[in-house]
Amino acid sequence: MTNHWVDIKNADVVLIMGGNAAEAHPCGFKWVTEAKAHNKAKLIVVDPRFTRSASVADFYAPIRTGTDIIFLGGVIKYLLDKDKIQHEYVRNYTDFSFIVREDFAFDAGLYSGYDAEKRTYNKASWDYERGDDGYVKTDPTLAHPRTVYQLLKKHYSRYTEDMVERVCGTPKDKFLKVCEMLASTATTNRAATILYALGWTQHSIGSQIIRTGAMVQLLLGNIGIAGGGMNALRGHSNIQGLTDLGLMSNLLPGYMTLPNEPEQDYGKYIESRTLKPLRPNQLSYWQNYSKFHVSLMKAWWGQSATAENNWAFDYLPKLDKLYDMLQVYELMNQGKMNGYIAQGFNPLAAAPNKAKLNAGFAKLKFLVIMDPLVTETSEFWRNAGEANDVDPSKIQTEVFRLPTTCFAEEDGTLVNSGRWLQWHWKGAEPPGEAKSDIEIMALIFTRLRKMYQDEGGKYPDPIVNLSWPYANPQNPTAEELAKEYTGRALVELTDPKDPSKVTRKAGEQLAGFAELRDDGSTISGCWIFAGAWGPGGNLMARRDNSDPTGIGQTLNWAWAWPANRRILYNRASCDVAGKPFDPRRSLISWNGKFWTGADIPDFKGDENPDGGMGPFIMNPEGVARFFARAGMAEGPFPEHYEPFETPLGYNPLYPKAKGVTSNPAARVFKDDLAAMGTVDKFPYVATTYRLTEHFHYWTKHVRINSILQPEQFVEIGEALAKELGIANGSRVKVSSNRGYIKAVALVTKRLRALTIEGKTVHHVGIPIHWGFVGLAKPGFLTNTLTPFVGDGNSQTPEFKSFLVQVEKA
Repeated sequence: MTNHWVDIKNADVVLIMGGNAAEAHPCGFKWVTEAKAHNKAKLIVVDPRFTRSASVADFYAPIRTGTDIIFLGGVIKYLLDKDKIQHEYVRNYTDFSFIVREDFAFDAGLYSGYDAEKRTYNKASWDYERGDDGYVKTDPTLAHPRTVYQLLKKHYSRYTEDMVERVCGTPKDKFLKVCEMLASTATTNRAATILYALGWTQHSIGSQIIRTGAMVQLLLGNIGIAGGGMNALRGHSNIQGLTDLGLMSNLLPGYMTLPNEPEQDYGKYIESRTLKPLRPNQLSYWQNYSKFHVSLMKAWWGQSATAENNWAFDYLPKLDKLYDMLQVYELMNQGKMNGYIAQGFNPLAAAPNKAKLNAGFAKLKFLVIMDPLVTETSEFWRNAGEANDVDPSKIQTEVFRLPTTCFAEEDGTLVNSGRWLQWHWKGAEPPGEAKSDIEIMALIFTRLRKMYQDEGGKYPDPIVNLSWPYANPQNPTAEELAKEYTGRALVELTDPKDPSKVTRKAGEQLAGFAELRDDGSTISGCWIFAGAWGPGGNLMARRDNSDPTGIGQTLNWAWAWPANRRILYNRASCDVAGKPFDPRRSLISWNGKFWTGADIPDFKGDENPDGGMGPFIMNPEGVARFFARAGMAEGPFPEHYEPFETPLGYNPLYPKAKGVTSNPAARVFKDDLAAMGTVDKFPYVATTYRLTEHFHYWTKHVRINSILQPEQFVEIGEALAKELGIANGSRVKVSSNRGYIKAVALVTKRLRALTIEGKTVHHVGIPIHWGFVGLAKPGFLTNTLTPFVGDGNSQTPEFKSFLVQVEKA
């Protein structure tokens, strides 16, 4: 979230698209109802299904799953054509006036630099023109044909209201009504927020869908303001913490990145990430990358990380390829992986194509499951159910189950969607022999380290030199780890401007990431968390919900990263002189000497507005980007590509072009690409979702939840049910090119047929919660059906749009 849950109450318009907050986030949805009740806000829901969110919306519009970029691109065209944009905002706080390189091009669905054989782009041309001084060339008049503004207009000129109706299936009048409601917030005294979830992320173009939504918000001036923002509704706190702490294969904590195989030179590695300003007077906060990186390495390797060995840079793996979730299971299937640890993760239920996963697990030598409960993954070898994928007699995999505590049985921190780190205390002792994840990992590590110390190894240094300074090495406490990742001084720190002034004593906790240094004198396991456990103690444990502002800025409740800032980019809530655009919902303002207000300024607190520094200080431009330069896999502007299993078989924007039906830069392997289902055999579009009564794959172990939703079902629209002769409550078989499930048919008005390119397209809705373990009636894993393909940036699988056949069981 750029904003936070409570801030939703400040919105005048709420768009829920790619999510179903009323059902999947019922507690957070409270703030939508607060906005409606007290702020007279209008709620818009755009969804293939008439959801519980839609049932309380002021306006609902249907859409074909996987076509969100067409819809949002149409909104962009509407706003530009009708001049419904926040002019002062886009002129000063975005790259509208920047001039793009002459060799940048877009033609028939492909950007310049595409390599069809590798399915990747050479992105050199995706950049701005530079002057002799190295700064970006601009045209403040916006007349130059290669300004970002002109290119944006040209790019989305094809995304007409007729195209939206043809491709999305959204009636034109409903689409225009959504545009009109969003456009009402282009003024400085109104705000709109966009709430999205996995309905946007779980597509092969998911990251670009989110970018398109952000571009709508930038045009309206809704980023950085109270009641605005792009707000991702995390399914559970693990997901926010996972990305924050760098648990994706190419990340380090705090959204830093691991070196790639060619990056053997430490200096060049740091330089490539220390982004220089692209305009005069800009900050580009990533210039501090070396401070964050060195402090991390000191946290990990302590005295073994020195300037002489480039802060243990050689200890870091250098990636020869991206080892994302899809790559890991591909390697398993190729027999190139010996073992796998699934920690708090049930991949057989949560990753695509159950048959491929089963085959991969069966080729492992060992599989370790760390989980409080039995999972389908821990029981994969049972080959339960009707859709048999493996022969148990041929499985050589040894499965180890290590029972863990759950969050209520341990102290620690959860990170919610709004980036709040909230400390929680143990509520109960764990049953049986369950141990915390921390203790299990510590026991494994200390044994491994002893083996390397006693027996040696091919490269023991990263293991034997790892810093492990905990009172009980076999069971570090949550408090010890929290103090480590938030940061402390290793030696006495002095003020760089006045060396006689001591700012931190040796061993003292740091107040924030501004105190981190690259000389080895500080540690921080995650720079964005720096200061959460500061000199004054554990700020994550604070529970003061007082709100003197009246707009939900409870700065003394827990602690938000970074720097306890509640709304990111909040400098953009003011004009260039530092005066709030909307005094009623003021976040910060310039008082003539410094920035002050209801939030922590996302800016240098003493920076005079006259200096001209932009509000988007993490970007070297200092402004927000409509043109994404080389940051995205598919291109600088989001473009519509069909799901890999499309009911059309072509891209309506380029019906005769080859290679651009689906995302040309998606994460997909050759065999899986060839195995996609086609509409002639699988004529219906399936999508997956969650229910209020179940939490992912956990609560089928809980009796009350299993009573509330005891049996697997699929939703089928009345028209499709009538066409197939399927009665409500009867059993159906739903098949894809990867397998089948059988479930109860729920015939409903919530899914209605859409007319797409003159053809009738039916959706089938499939909840995700059932499997073959637990107290609920055994069912089939939904991911038996889903394709093995992912987003080109995040590698998130395409669970929200694939093709199926539906038959009577």
